[in-house]
Amino acid sequence: MKDSLSLVQRLTGHPDSRCWFVSWNPTGTLLASCGGDKAIRIWGREGDSWVCKSVLEDGHQRTVRKAAWSPCGNYLASASFDATTCVWKKRNDGFESLTVLEGHENEVKCVAWAPSGNLLATCSRDKSVWIWEVDEEDEYECVTVLNSHTQDVKHVAWHPNQELLASASYDNNVCVYREEDDDWECRATLKGHASTVWSLTFDAAGRRLASCSDDRTVKIWKENPHESGQGEWTCVCTLSGFHGRAVYDVAWCRLTGALATACGDDAVRVFKEDETADPDQPLFSLVAQATKAHQQDVNCVAWNPKEAGLLASCSDDGDIAIWRLQDDD
Repeated sequence: MKDSLSLVQRLTGHPDSRCWFVSWNPTGTLLASCGGDKAIRIWGREGDSWVCKSVLEDGHQRTVRKAAWSPCGNYLASASFDATTCVWKKRNDGFESLTVLEGHENEVKCVAWAPSGNLLATCSRDKSVWIWEVDEEDEYECVTVLNSHTQDVKHVAWHPNQELLASASYDNNVCVYREEDDDWECRATLKGHASTVWSLTFDAAGRRLASCSDDRTVKIWKENPHESGQGEWTCVCTLSGFHGRAVYDVAWCRLTGALATACGDDAVRVFKEDETADPDQPLFSLVAQATKAHQQDVNCVAWNPKEAGLLASCSDDGDIAIWRLQDDD
C-alpha cells in the first residue's frame, strides 16, 4: 500500500443509535448525516473543525436511512423506514420541511436526485423503484413505478450526466433503467453477485458502474454501447479477497478516480486503478485502509466533491469520521 488514510476528525453524530449514511452537498461545504435516532444532522466547517450546524428531527417517525442533496444544493431529501420521503428546503437559518412523499408500502431504503434536479428516485422494501417529477412550484408527482426486482431494493444511483438510473437489491441483481417515449423501462439486469447488492456508484464519466455486495466483493461493470443506443453492461473486474464481511457501500471519487468501500469488518478501504491496464480489463489495487475505522460496521463512505482525498464515513457505532487520503510516495 502506497497511500495512507489519516483521521481528520471523529464526530459523535447520532449517539445511542446507528449512523446510516453521510452525504456531501455539491460544494463540499456541508455534510448531512442520518440515523436510527430519526434525525438528520447538518455539519459544516468552522476553522479547522467540523461542527453540527442544525438538526432536522421533525420529519420522520422512524429511522432515516439515506439523505441526498439536490444538484443545486438547496434541497435535501431523506428516506425513512416510516415509508415516507421528506424533502427539505434550505433557508438562511436552516432547513424547513417542504413536502412529504408517500406511496411506498413500507421502508424507503434510498433516495437520489437526477443530475438535472427535475427527477427524484426512491426505492423500498416493497421491491419497487419510484421516479418522481419536480415542477417549478416544488410540486412532486410520481411518474412511474418500476417493479423489476423480486426483493427489497436497497439503493438507487443516477448516472452523472444522463437520465439513466441503476438500482441494487436483495435479489442479488442490479437493474439499469432508461426513459423511452415517456416510459421508463428496465434496459439491463446485471447478474453476477452471489448475495445482496448493497450499493452502487458510477465513475465520473458514467461509463462504468461499481457495485458492492454481501458476498464480500466489489464488481466493476462497463457499458458497451450499441448502434441501437441500447448499451450492454458486462462485468470487467471483481475485487475479492480484501473484505472480511459484507461490503455495505462503495464510492467512486469524481476528482481522483479512487474507489472507497465501507465494510462490516469495521474497515474503510481505498483502491486505485492501474492507469496502464487495458480499460476492458481494469486492475485495481488496495492503496490504503483503516482497519479499525469504527467500533462497529461501517455503513457508508462519501468523497467530498470539491476537495480531493477528503472522505467521510459513518457506522453502527453512531459516529462519523472524516479522513484524508495522502499519497505517501
